[in-house]
Amino acid sequence: MNMPSQETQPFWKSRGAIALVGFGTVAAFFMFSEHRAHFLGALPYLLFLACPLMHLFMHHGHHHGTHGGAHPTDTKGGHDERPS
Repeated sequence: MNMPSQETQPFWKSRGAIALVGFGTVAAFFMFSEHRAHFLGALPYLLFLACPLMHLFMHHGHHHGTHGGAHPTDTKGGHDERPS
C-alpha cells in the first residue's frame, strides 16, 4: 500500500517561527531601550576584544610554515626577481 508522503514545512517558514522572531525583536528592543547605558558602556571593551579575535581569524591565509617570506612553491629563495 503506497501512502502519499507529506512534505513537512521547515521550521523557519512556520507560523510559530514568525511569532518567535517577532517576540524576540520586541524583547531585544525593550532590552536595549531599558539597558542602553550597560550596552553602550561595554562597547570599548568589545572593541578591545575584537582586536585579538581579528588577529587570530585573519591569519588563516598566511603561510607561517615557510621561512624567508618564500611561497612554498617558490624555489628561488623567497625573492620575486623579474628580468629587466
